[in-house]
Amino acid sequence: MSRPRSAEPVKLVASFLSTRDERIAEAIRGLAKVCGDPDFVGPCHPFSFTEYYEGELGSPLRRRFVSFERLAAPDSLPAVKLQSNSLEERLAEGGKRTVNIDPGYISLAHMILATCKGYTHRPYLRDGVYADLTLLYQDRRFRTLPWTYPDYAAEETREMFRTLRERYVLQLKQMGASS
Repeated sequence: MSRPRSAEPVKLVASFLSTRDERIAEAIRGLAKVCGDPDFVGPCHPFSFTEYYEGELGSPLRRRFVSFERLAAPDSLPAVKLQSNSLEERLAEGGKRTVNIDPGYISLAHMILATCKGYTHRPYLRDGVYADLTLLYQDRRFRTLPWTYPDYAAEETREMFRTLRERYVLQLKQMGASS
């Protein structure tokens, strides 16, 4: 019989999309109030994988990935998602978002995004938030799944997450947790 035990802490990450770099910076500062100080702030890159966000956010879109130093319990993800939604609303102008924030986490086994849209591969967590299993970690690399968004499937993005996972493994070792 298996016995319940606490989950290892995870490394919180987030993607920020906007047409304005200063709005991304403001959103990062806002989410840091919830997640703690960033330990990685990636460069702003042009985002051209989909036109889905352009109607609301405008164009050309830019994306920045961030990870946070403080590790968190995996069951904190719904609260982080709800806070990111509130931050998006607070930064909106004229009833339209000016930034899209997609929080998630890296664990030893996978990369998860939080979403408020249910689907077959998205188990319900709580408070209207679902877990989107985005990438699996196998054979020392992140692997895609049939539903992985093209931008997350990009080799450059997966390599960045692999580097962040290495940082996370070191953090776990410093805490005395397993790796």
